[in-house]
Amino acid sequence: MENGIDQVKSKQRVADHGEVFTAEREVNAMLDLVKHETERIESRFFEPACGTGNFLAEILRRKLAVVKARYGKHPADFERYAFLALSSIYGVELLEDNAKECRARLFGILDQAYTRVCKKDASDDFRQVARYVLERNILCGDALTLKDAKGEPIAFSEWSLVTGNLVQRRDFHLSQLLDASEQQMTIFMDGWEYDADLGQYIPQPFREFPLMDYREVQNYG
Repeated sequence: MENGIDQVKSKQRVADHGEVFTAEREVNAMLDLVKHETERIESRFFEPACGTGNFLAEILRRKLAVVKARYGKHPADFERYAFLALSSIYGVELLEDNAKECRARLFGILDQAYTRVCKKDASDDFRQVARYVLERNILCGDALTLKDAKGEPIAFSEWSLVTGNLVQRRDFHLSQLLDASEQQMTIFMDGWEYDADLGQYIPQPFREFPLMDYREVQNYG
C-alpha cells in the first residue's frame, strides 16, 4: 500500500483481469514527463484502462490548480473553466465497479475544489452537470474490442467551449478517434475533412448537437 491506496484489490481480480493499480509516486513521475500538457486546462486526456482513476485524478487535480490560480477570485469564471477541465478527461474501464469508483473519485475532487473556491456561489445544478459529464466521459467497456458493456461501439462526447458559456457537444466513436491518431490519407477516409489549422484530416462526428449553455448540458439527454 502507498499513500493509503492498495495496488491490488484481490488476487483473483489480478488473475482474471490483470488488475494492478499504479502507485501515486509512479503516476506523478509519468505525468511529469508531459507536465505542460497536464497543466493546460483544455488539453484532452484519454486512458484506455483507467481503473479507479489514479492517473485521471491527478490530471484533474493539476488542471484545477491552474483554474484556481487563474480564476479563483471570480466564481463564475472558475466554474466555467472547471467544467472545461473536467470535460477534457476521458477513460474506459473493463470493470463496472472500477468505472463507478472512478467517476465518484473525479467528482469528489471537482466538488471539493469547487466548494472551496465558490463557497456560497456553488450550486447543486453545476454538480449535476459534472455528474452528467462524467457519465459520458468515463465508460465501462473494453478498449481492445472498442465495445461498451452493452456490446455497442464505445462513443465519447467532445465538449468545446465556443463562446462565453456556450458549449458544443459532438459525439465520436472511439474507433474514429484511434484512427485519427494514426491516420494517413487513403481513399477510405470518406466523411473526414481537412483541418487547415491542424494540418491533417480529422473524423466527422456521428452526432452533433446545437450550442448550449454549459450549465444545461444535462438537457442534451
